[in-house]
Amino acid sequence: MIHKLDIAGMVCPNNVFLAPLAGYTNHPFRTMCIRLGAGLTFTEMVSAKGLAYGSEETKKLLYCGEEAPKAAQLFGSDPALLRAACESEDLAPFDLIDLNMGCPMPKIVSNGDGNALMENFPLAEEVISECVKSGKRISVKFRIGVAPDQKIAAEFARLCEGAGACMITVHGRTRDKLYAGAPDYAEIAAAKSAVSIPVIANGGVWSKGDAEKMIERTGADGVMLARAALYRPQTFCDILGREAPPMRALFFRQLEETLALFGERFTVVFMRKMAAFYCKGKKGAAEYKRRLFSADSIGALRAVAEEVFPAEGEGGSHE
Repeated sequence: MIHKLDIAGMVCPNNVFLAPLAGYTNHPFRTMCIRLGAGLTFTEMVSAKGLAYGSEETKKLLYCGEEAPKAAQLFGSDPALLRAACESEDLAPFDLIDLNMGCPMPKIVSNGDGNALMENFPLAEEVISECVKSGKRISVKFRIGVAPDQKIAAEFARLCEGAGACMITVHGRTRDKLYAGAPDYAEIAAAKSAVSIPVIANGGVWSKGDAEKMIERTGADGVMLARAALYRPQTFCDILGREAPPMRALFFRQLEETLALFGERFTVVFMRKMAAFYCKGKKGAAEYKRRLFSADSIGALRAVAEEVFPAEGEGGSHE
C-alpha cells in the first residue's frame, strides 16, 4: 500500500499526504507532519486575488523553509489571476500548485470559487489550462459532486487530466455533506478508472485501517489526511508503521517553532487551538480546554500544557 509516488517527475517519499487545511497547515505544522512521515504537505489555501493585490497576510501563508517537496494550494476562479499567481515570485519555490475546486464553504462558493467551479466545466477547464501554461506542475482537488444526485467525479477527473493536470485529489463527499458521513468509494474509484494521472483519495481516513480500506476499495494511488492529522498527527506514523513520538514532545516543539516564526500573539491563539485538538479523548478534556483558552501568554499556555501533556512517569502520556 505504501510506496513512493512520482508526480510528473516530482518524487514523493510515500503516498500518505497532508491536506491543505485553512487556518492550520502553516509551516511549523507541515514540518511536524513531514517529520512524522507525510509524503507531501500543502499550504493553507491561498487567494490568487490576495497575491495579485500584494496582501502581506496572504504571502505569509506561503512560507515554506526547507520543506521538500513543496506544494501550495491556490483558490480563485479568474484564469488570468490564477496563472499570474502561478508565475509569481511568491510561488517560485513550490514544486506543485494545487487548485482548490472542492471547498464547500458558502463564503467561498458564493464567490464562484472552490467547489462552485464544478458547476462550470468550461471555466474550470480554462482555469486549469491557463495555470498549466505557467510551466508549473498543476494538480486539482475536488469533490465527487455538488449534491447526491449530481455525482460527477469521473467526468470532472477527465476534464482535469485533459486540461493538463498532473494529479487529482478526490474528496469522497458531495458539497452538501461538508465533512459528514462516509466517503463514496465507488465515485473515487470511478475517477481513478477515468484517468491515467495519479489519484489521491481524501475523506474519512482516520487510521491505518481506514487508509487500507480506502486504497483497496478505490484503487487510489495514495491517501490524504485532514482532520485526523489535527487530532492526532501521529496517524502518519500509524499508517507508515513507524514508532509514534509522545504528544508532549510534538506539542512543545511545535510551540517553539511557531513562536520563532510568527511571534507570541499568533502563537498563543494558534497553539491553544492545537492543544484543544490534541487533548481530545483525554480524561478531563473539557476542563483542560477551558483553561487552555483562558491562557493569554506563552507562559500561561506552557503551564497548562505541562498538565495536559505530562512527561512519562508524571501521570502517563497522551497516547
